[in-house]
Amino acid sequence: MGMLAFLLYGHIQWFLGLLLFLVHNISGASSASNYLIGLGSYDITGPAADVNMMGYASLGQIASGVHFRLRARTFIVAEPQGNRLVFVNLDACMASQIVTIKVLERLKARYGDLYTAQNVAISGIHTHAGPGGYLQYVVYIITSLGFVRQSFDVIVDGIEKSIVQAHESLRPGSIFVNKGELLDAGVNRSPSAYLNNSAAERAKYKYDVDKDMTLLKFVDDKWGPVGSFNWFATHGTSMSNTNSLISGDNKGAAARFMEDCFEQKGLREGSDTLYFNKSEDDGVPQRVSTIVPNPNENRNELLRLASSFQPSEGKPATSILSFASRVRNALKQADRPQFVSAFCQSNCGDVSPNVLGAYCTDTGLPCDFDHSTCDGKNELCFGRGPGYPDEFESTRIIGERQFKKAVELFDKASEQLKGKVDYRHAYLDFSSLEVSLPKVGGGQEVVKTCPAAMGFSFAAGTTDGPGAFDFNQGDDKGNAFWRVVRNLIKTPSQEQVKCQLPKPILLDTGETKKPYDWAPSILPVQILRIGQLVILSVPGGSGKFDSNVHIVIAGLTNTYSQYVTTIEEYKVQRYEGASTLYGPHTLDAYIQEFKKLAAALISGQAVEPGPQPPDLLDKQISLLPPVVVDATPLGVNFGDVKTDIPSNSTFKKGQLVRVTFWSACPRNDLMTEGTFALVEILQNQNKWAPAYDDDDFSLRFKWSRPAKLSPESFATIEWRIPASAVSGVYRISHFGASKSLLGSISHFTGSSSAFVVA
Repeated sequence: MGMLAFLLYGHIQWFLGLLLFLVHNISGASSASNYLIGLGSYDITGPAADVNMMGYASLGQIASGVHFRLRARTFIVAEPQGNRLVFVNLDACMASQIVTIKVLERLKARYGDLYTAQNVAISGIHTHAGPGGYLQYVVYIITSLGFVRQSFDVIVDGIEKSIVQAHESLRPGSIFVNKGELLDAGVNRSPSAYLNNSAAERAKYKYDVDKDMTLLKFVDDKWGPVGSFNWFATHGTSMSNTNSLISGDNKGAAARFMEDCFEQKGLREGSDTLYFNKSEDDGVPQRVSTIVPNPNENRNELLRLASSFQPSEGKPATSILSFASRVRNALKQADRPQFVSAFCQSNCGDVSPNVLGAYCTDTGLPCDFDHSTCDGKNELCFGRGPGYPDEFESTRIIGERQFKKAVELFDKASEQLKGKVDYRHAYLDFSSLEVSLPKVGGGQEVVKTCPAAMGFSFAAGTTDGPGAFDFNQGDDKGNAFWRVVRNLIKTPSQEQVKCQLPKPILLDTGETKKPYDWAPSILPVQILRIGQLVILSVPGGSGKFDSNVHIVIAGLTNTYSQYVTTIEEYKVQRYEGASTLYGPHTLDAYIQEFKKLAAALISGQAVEPGPQPPDLLDKQISLLPPVVVDATPLGVNFGDVKTDIPSNSTFKKGQLVRVTFWSACPRNDLMTEGTFALVEILQNQNKWAPAYDDDDFSLRFKWSRPAKLSPESFATIEWRIPASAVSGVYRISHFGASKSLLGSISHFTGSSSAFVVA
């Protein structure tokens, strides 16, 4: 997976006694049953062309279309006359320090000191299929050719708008919590490293990864259930490093399934129970508008109707036409809040959704257990998802498994959160943090964390996305050639080499400052509390406990600092250990600092804010060329159909419909809260109604150029007709925006010939 991943692993036993004390304090807190609750959601899809995707660090993985759209989802919980907190879940690889900084600046300008770093948490789901370039540290934007302002702006805008929605929808309501095991959505991709932990330590846990899902159910006093957020650990790597379509991967899919389930099928009458038909499409709802009736015409009449609608030539359009055509807009009920469901990331570091295991692509045999290699080569070892070899199907299945568990927990959620809303937050310099550890035989010793550095094994990647060259997981030696390459960038000091042992340093990111910082040194740690729920918002560290307190890990939150392993796993130097930036005592540092935050939360004491992280926005460099001009051949309009559906076509459910249009670069207009692609159904013989758009799992928008530097481009729209589609006459439409040599942007649209779905 290259350099970009994260570990929050369940080994913090030091926390247990303190949090049991926290249970006692919470149980004696206020018994008020209601809070003010508000939820919001906004599109953050980003540029669907030319931009390298964030996660695998693969230079060849460049966005070229949309699988389904990305969103920022927010909840706000407030005491009627007291504290409040904000949690934002992003369909993005991870949070970003510069994004957090700029969002907080906007919130301050809008709301004063109501929302600050103290009470705002921004977390990412870890999809590896979203546009990159929105982080500020060099090592995380190398493959995206530097900073991508368009990626950054759409995320900041979307977060702000989702928070504003949540703020403006604050109403009295209650929150219920439920927890359960989900066994078939994640496996340990580094089991050999886990086995290096002591037998006594491993005996404390039922599984070698966290299998718990914790869900919050938000119930408005007037409208009833209005949303749910849950936390579960599994990587956003069901989509491989060869995928080029923007996708929320399995967690983004699960969120859409649950929101669509609620919007279309809602609650059982007279209850707060969400339901779905398990026999229909395996329980996954499709977002065909429920306002579309099933036509009663026979097939011949449908074919006659379809033949009367030829492809429309590409024509100019207004910029709001795409927004107005969005299917979800047709499903909105003006008199009730939109249902918001987020599938948040937890301690996902070594948890893979590729649950069938890792196999060699040349022999089909299992990969080497200790190093995840095939005949010594890591490039041939890949994990397999449950839909193998179809990664889209694997994404659907893992998303569906999380969705179904969430529905189960939602339906049975009966424990109400009661008590205080509170929080603590601090910035810490992890490059030289002193940590006190107990010594064998008594007493304490003081150790320190290190400036950030990556080991040789990080370049090997993982079974979710192997690296390249001759790197292998489990390398605690390194090699001379790559040390020479490393030294051309920065030779680590002897103090740094000693501090990071037994990690052999491949990139000394913490001590590399040209042209600006390569990795973060200042990290945020944060605890949020809603009654008996405690959220640890961290870029590293974890906990798993048996107690009356519900503790969840909000992974990849507020900034990004890669992995955290136990010392025992650090010694093995598989990918996760090699990507534990701040040395062997990183986990101990998190334990120590979260104990301090928890103590301050219990006692009501303030904590020192700590050193502020840098704002490097003005130093960012971008080498991504802009869109210069879009063009079509002589006599062809933007939006014209290039390859149409055969005339008088009839398709059955499950078949694929494909249309190609003359198009323009999607970077010209991101179609935020709109769509590039649309499937429409004919109503009343003369009116086209939106049925499916590019935020639907069954529809794919693919963009391409005939040659790398060509100003011409194509949009191919593929619709796999779902089993839930109603019979009728359909057509496929495309929305886009072209750029002239003078820099002006013009919107266009076009439609295919009509066809029949029987």
